[in-house]
Amino acid sequence: MKFYTRILFFIFILSSAVHAQKVLINMDLQQTDHLKAYGIAFWALEREVNVEWLLNYRGGCFFIDYFPALERELRVRGVSFTVVDGGTAAQIYAAIEQENMDVILLETAPKIAIYAPPNKQVWDDAVLLALEYAEIPYEVLWDDKVLQGELVKYDWLHLHHEDFTGQYGKFYASYNNTDWYQDQVAKNEAIAQKMGYNKVSELKKAVTRTIKDYIAGGGFMFAMCSATDTFDIALAAENTDIAAEIYDGDPADPNARQKLDFSKTLAFENFSLVENPLVYEYSNIDIPPSNDPVLRGAEADYFTLFEFSAKYDPVPTMLTQNHVSAIKGFMGQTTGFRKELIKRSVVILGEAEGTEQVKYLHGNFGKGTYTFYGGHDPEDYQHFVYDPPTQLSLHKNSPGYRLILNNILFPAARKKKLKT
Repeated sequence: MKFYTRILFFIFILSSAVHAQKVLINMDLQQTDHLKAYGIAFWALEREVNVEWLLNYRGGCFFIDYFPALERELRVRGVSFTVVDGGTAAQIYAAIEQENMDVILLETAPKIAIYAPPNKQVWDDAVLLALEYAEIPYEVLWDDKVLQGELVKYDWLHLHHEDFTGQYGKFYASYNNTDWYQDQVAKNEAIAQKMGYNKVSELKKAVTRTIKDYIAGGGFMFAMCSATDTFDIALAAENTDIAAEIYDGDPADPNARQKLDFSKTLAFENFSLVENPLVYEYSNIDIPPSNDPVLRGAEADYFTLFEFSAKYDPVPTMLTQNHVSAIKGFMGQTTGFRKELIKRSVVILGEAEGTEQVKYLHGNFGKGTYTFYGGHDPEDYQHFVYDPPTQLSLHKNSPGYRLILNNILFPAARKKKLKT
């Protein structure tokens, strides 16, 4: 009898030790695949397993209770990790308590939506590339579903590099005779007619207002490239026609610049429009301007992430988690944001030191948030139409792509913690 009692006691001790084990997913320079590590965190959340995000600890590690399926998934995806016992975990928590670090509990896998046209290509958009590579599920919707109220089904929305001014990216001068441009125009005009709008520019304004309402109601919105500044331009021009005749069939208001209403925008104010319809630029928000860029070259172009207090500013800290503080710059139709045109309420997350260029920013609106990230593709310095897709398997540790994936996990954080 004593023998069996001892056996049961041993099994109990062994079981307790196993349950005390945790998996530390490294996010410093030792990580073999930073991007897929985010996918692992999302995978655990989908299985209702909580994930602890260790802010500022070794690049923002993930801490998860050990279970065999987790270890198998980590090995299959090629993500490096360490299994630690309860004593080691206690030491990690103690270090976090003493330093500029914190623990954020991720509890629920956010439902992700991508606002994109039906003719989109995965390689057209860095967020789509990141989601596909990290194996994070998403759904795609466009203007009709937005206006039909579908956004309420989603926690996080990314805006594909859209032109919300209804000027088709201002590509007319260079590409109006190409099949892809004409197809883009035809699809936009068809959806505008379907939704009861005479002009695409008016359709896009309605979509922009609806997305703004989604944010106000508690949604998380993320945008890159031209979806950043054109979003605010469309809001400011809600009651003003800024699209030239070649884009919407009638002339723009000659006094459009003076009629912009900056009280309706999210991030930018006091900007001026580029009214020439043949110039590849929307406004002076973009820096350097797309029509006349100042090319510093990929080797010299960097922006720096700001360091925040993990315990007092958990949101910007989450959004800037990385294994390096200096990130390679990259261009886009909207490359960066002119600092003097950014509202004071906006939090600047990253900027090119010694310049007026802000690369990465975040703000609150109503119950929700928005994050703008300038540029097109963090691993394609100067992206052009017809360029081949970026192969993220060659950029597993991309700091620029990590910023995108920080945003995807952001809505999974426990709300009470974020309010502290």
